[in-house]
Amino acid sequence: QVMEGEPFHHFSHRGTRQRALSRHWGWHMRLTRDPQVLWFEQQTVKRRCKRGAGVVPTDPWFPKQWYMNNDVRPDLNILTAWSRGYTGLGVVLTVLDDGLEKDHPDLAANYDPLASYDFNSNDPDPQPRYSDRDKNWHGTRCAGEVAAVANNGICGAGVAYNAKIGGVRMLDGSIMDIVEAQALSLQPQYIHIYSASWGPEDDGRTVDGPGALAAAAFHRGVVQGRGGLGSIFIWASGNGGTNYDNCNCDGYTNSIYTVSVGSVLGDGRRPRYSEGCPAILTTTYSSRTSSQVQIVTTDLHHRCTDKHTGTSASAPLAAGMVALALEANPALTWRDLQHLIIRASKPAHLQAEDWAKNGVGRRVSHYYGYGLLDAGLLVQAATTWTGTRPQEKCLLQALEVPRDIGSTLTISTDASSCSQSIRSLEHVQVQLSLSYSRRGDLEVALSSPMGTTSTLVTVRPYDTSQDGYKDWTFMSTHFWDENPKGTWTLRLENKGDARNTGQLTSFILHLHGTDEDMPARRSAATATDECLRRDEQGACEDCGSSLYAHRGSCLSYCPPRFYSRARSATPGDTSRVCASCHPSCYTCQGASANNCTSCPSGHAFEDITHTC
Repeated sequence: QVMEGEPFHHFSHRGTRQRALSRHWGWHMRLTRDPQVLWFEQQTVKRRCKRGAGVVPTDPWFPKQWYMNNDVRPDLNILTAWSRGYTGLGVVLTVLDDGLEKDHPDLAANYDPLASYDFNSNDPDPQPRYSDRDKNWHGTRCAGEVAAVANNGICGAGVAYNAKIGGVRMLDGSIMDIVEAQALSLQPQYIHIYSASWGPEDDGRTVDGPGALAAAAFHRGVVQGRGGLGSIFIWASGNGGTNYDNCNCDGYTNSIYTVSVGSVLGDGRRPRYSEGCPAILTTTYSSRTSSQVQIVTTDLHHRCTDKHTGTSASAPLAAGMVALALEANPALTWRDLQHLIIRASKPAHLQAEDWAKNGVGRRVSHYYGYGLLDAGLLVQAATTWTGTRPQEKCLLQALEVPRDIGSTLTISTDASSCSQSIRSLEHVQVQLSLSYSRRGDLEVALSSPMGTTSTLVTVRPYDTSQDGYKDWTFMSTHFWDENPKGTWTLRLENKGDARNTGQLTSFILHLHGTDEDMPARRSAATATDECLRRDEQGACEDCGSSLYAHRGSCLSYCPPRFYSRARSATPGDTSRVCASCHPSCYTCQGASANNCTSCPSGHAFEDITHTC
């Protein structure tokens, strides 16, 4: 195309993806060398948002979505991600569960048949089975958390409300290794993110993980899935807290290929069902203590619910947030995402006795991983992230001869041989074989050369097994970005009857990481406060033309009950503020009672008069 009246020409080249952000090096070189070409630039898709359209959805139940509408502070900071224009567009996510009500009016527009299958009845339709007291509601609820349609007058809004959502029906029948493997490897070049909230029995006495086929599917997924960037598997950490279960005895949650998500209540307390273990990477909300409103989502029979809860409610919220990050940067690998999730998680008000700083100064807990996931930080970090160098692995056989465990056994091993290939750690795995008279009495901990101690498994009072651990692999994320050089120490301690006996026969330390100095990368800082002018108290008065002044700080959106307007009528003053809506409105476009765009819970919106 010749540009009218301009000496510019627009060439399109078949071999380059429209969304390609990297230059096509062949054409780049040829045009650079051509003396007749004075200037050229590869055109990329630019993100542009309509100004004035509100960021806050108008769905009738959005006022109940306390974990994303600023009702609790901090919330998951979804509104900030939306205000930057990220809503999951172009991302495909599937929920591996008991089915999906694909004709639900708040899901149908985002439903994707290509991301769906029924492995229980072997057909392409994931519709749940409606019988015995409608117990197959779980998949439909999880899907709505991710991708319920926004601004359509129905229910609430999903975290990634423009993503495509699929469902796999697999839990409503006998579950075999082959069924799990098929589900985990469904359309791996089409589906980007798999969300799963299932695993072995959370009874506090089981030690079990994926079989040979599912294990192979995980590995194949991260190596080949998503065009070689790796499938993203988001996993719920487990609901066995009341049985003193530990998620390191669950081989799905503690796989290095899954992102394990913990739960917290709205007030920062730990739910009684939540399990701890050092495989947990991050946390989202799962329920609220004070009110009757839990997680708002789609339900069977075209209904809505505000009663969804449990760790299985936390994982889909994280999956939706990851969808926003993938829209912000589609080139992220499965490992990049884990790096970003760690940097975008904050300890905030999450309550636990075990918060500790690791060797690179990050606070981490066995219940919450690195803390509450922040969608605004996640998409911001994703846009500027440069890919990590390849994953390096180093294996240390740390036991020469079998050792009796007694009351405590400590084994040290030097990892200096690994420091050639690994400068910054990622996942650390401990593979053990041992016999023990009562497995649940044994506590296992690993300490790094930088002084971080990670409890790999805590006492499980219901685990009376005499089988010990047979080549079981524990995993910890707590040493992330540390330098592995030096002495690692494994400590086994009998916390039960003094007469317990056992023998450790094998201890292999698996270190994963990269040869880059990762701590040298600047951490994802909080959104830069672009304040142009402050008053005497330090509150911001002028946020420039792209942000809104609200309660003394600069925001990228105006929260519920506020609308954006120019600060003054002075021409040339482009600064904007968040002004209060009429008290009867939840969202609005102006200050009066007939400027409402949506209403608080329990109030009906009048379409013609724009009142509540």
